[in-house]
Amino acid sequence: MRVVLDTNVFISGIFWEGNFCSQIIDAWKEKRVELVSSLEIVDELVETLGNFKISLPEEVIEEWRVLILENARIIEPSLRIEVILQDPDDNKFLEAAIAGEAQLVVSQDKHLLNLKSYHGIKIIKPEEAVNIIFR
Repeated sequence: MRVVLDTNVFISGIFWEGNFCSQIIDAWKEKRVELVSSLEIVDELVETLGNFKISLPEEVIEEWRVLILENARIIEPSLRIEVILQDPDDNKFLEAAIAGEAQLVVSQDKHLLNLKSYHGIKIIKPEEAVNIIFR
């Protein structure tokens, strides 16, 4: 199963062990799911990690960047969409999901979650994703 993880899922999973987000990240590391991402998403994660209220050493941030680049399906979306008008920056997750033929977008963002699905791709909360991945 291919999944796109919103930046907020990575942040929650990196900083707080044992929650639904960290379980999803672990499932990816264990190759239970295939992570689909884009350079734009990875750049946002790196920037967010660098500016987060809990500081991480630059080496740790770089380790996460490399881990994703080497262990995810990195795609370059050819289709640009404008579905989420309230926060257009969120469209990149849908663009990656479409280009990478993902089945799920996992997010804690209400703009994405309010869609519920897009072009047959489910948009779900981390707890729902854990139920699907580990059932």
